[in-house]
Amino acid sequence: QVQLVESGGGLVQAGGSLRLSCLASGRTFSRYIMGWFRQAPGKERDFVATISWGGATTSYARSVKGRFTISRDNAKNTVYLQMNSLKPEDTAVYYCAADPQSFITATVDEYDYWGQGTQVTVSS
Repeated sequence: QVQLVESGGGLVQAGGSLRLSCLASGRTFSRYIMGWFRQAPGKERDFVATISWGGATTSYARSVKGRFTISRDNAKNTVYLQMNSLKPEDTAVYYCAADPQSFITATVDEYDYWGQGTQVTVSS
């Protein structure tokens, strides 16, 4: 069982930056792939980024590639999402997700554990 708690959301102007953090409970954090997803009002939950156990492999949604960076610190049981050059269309609730599988995935349904989400609002 893994519990996830996101932090770091807030209000930022377009072009600004935020860093989201997700703290995981449990002793086997290093054996979970981790992902970030986001959901805007009235829309489905969309993939943002994912990272492998050791952090060597990552994948990004086309809309954030080159602006967002996912990373993890297994000693701290934490995964991060550095968001730069933010745009109003990045406004959403951002969710951290975890799954004990070997291969990274962008599919929402393949993640077993989810945090409560943190709001990110980008003003124009």
